[in-house]
Amino acid sequence: MPIKQISVFLENKCGRLSSVTRVIGDQGINIRAFSIADTTDFGVLRLIVNRPDETLKTLQEAGFTVSMTDVLAVEIPDHPGGLASVLELMQDAGVNIEYMYAFSAKVSKDALAVFRVENSQVAERLIAQKGIRVLGGEEVYNL
Repeated sequence: MPIKQISVFLENKCGRLSSVTRVIGDQGINIRAFSIADTTDFGVLRLIVNRPDETLKTLQEAGFTVSMTDVLAVEIPDHPGGLASVLELMQDAGVNIEYMYAFSAKVSKDALAVFRVENSQVAERLIAQKGIRVLGGEEVYNL
């Protein structure tokens, strides 16, 4: 079951990241996980937040270039090779991982990671067949 990720296109200049976090913070929106990918001129801020629909609207109204994407929040076995086993599962099924990043909250003894894959339905089914838990939106947003 996919969760919603907010992506914000930002100029790579002083204060832009602060502006995004202030705009959503002032609305009582809480960041659960984030990732930043950058180049010399711009960056993409990816956010998992507790209220994604409101975040999208709030940032659009504040003039930011923003989109919403489905991603998977996956419990990764927290032992050596745990991540490799999940990645190999997707590789063996031909599911391309476009990007991923770690999630800082713990909901069990396992770690959490956020995956953006080409085919989330196939990936989710494969992961579930191996007994690895995929978290739902409300569970992630309320961490």
